[in-house]
Amino acid sequence: MPVSVIILTFNSAVTLPQTLAAARLVSDDIHVVDSFSTDGTVALAREAGAAVVQHAFERYDAQRNWAIESLPLKHGWELHLDADERLTPKLAAEINRVMAAPPESIDGYMIPRLIHFLNAPIRHGGMYPNWHLRLFRRGRGRCERRLYDQHFLLPGGGKVERLKEPMIDDMRMSLDEWTRRHLRWAEAQAAMAIEGGGEGEIAGRWAGSPIQRKRALRRFYGRAPALLRPFLLFLYRYVLRLGFLDGVPGLIFFVLQTFWFHFFVDARVYERRMMGPG
Repeated sequence: MPVSVIILTFNSAVTLPQTLAAARLVSDDIHVVDSFSTDGTVALAREAGAAVVQHAFERYDAQRNWAIESLPLKHGWELHLDADERLTPKLAAEINRVMAAPPESIDGYMIPRLIHFLNAPIRHGGMYPNWHLRLFRRGRGRCERRLYDQHFLLPGGGKVERLKEPMIDDMRMSLDEWTRRHLRWAEAQAAMAIEGGGEGEIAGRWAGSPIQRKRALRRFYGRAPALLRPFLLFLYRYVLRLGFLDGVPGLIFFVLQTFWFHFFVDARVYERRMMGPG
């Protein structure tokens, strides 16, 4: 098992046991970086045999990079997860197969992420596969500096391949908590739109990697008329990209995540420009 696993947590007791159990399928060196949880997260992690360290949370990218730079990782590869992301048995088997003899020419692997929302997979609307570089050689990768929608990258270059099987992003939080988190993320995205830094360190390229193509789409979206583009994005994802095939959970997801969230971002940008921050 040449893989060390790093998991970020904060009040993650609902999903962490499943995440840890799945991580055990690929690693004997699991590290939990907790942001002073109050719900039993730390006890659950220690009971599962994970090494736990407390570190105050400032930003997602800063927390990830602190973990990369500070944790005493045991192995030569590192796998990064959130507390609500778990490996499927097939993904774990694929990682073990690849890590049994990793090619010297490969420095990282991208993993497709499948969202589960209201206990149902969201497979349509352009939401799957959603590629993330999460498995890479120790010391080769870091998280890009960006307020929202950060990705890992290999600053020194290196060849990246893709794994086939998905990890599950299990959104078990209540809609109240989901809304509170998206309000924070909307503020971050509005700040990027007003103050700059929205491009991030991974530039958009139509002919590039899946993450670069996603950034190119985001840049195209950013040039569309504000307050109108959330409607267009919803039609694109829910109708043209067949989001309606995900049933009632899909309808709720696309209305909230695609339309409401992006409309709120535009409204927040308008508010800040008209009235100032606050």
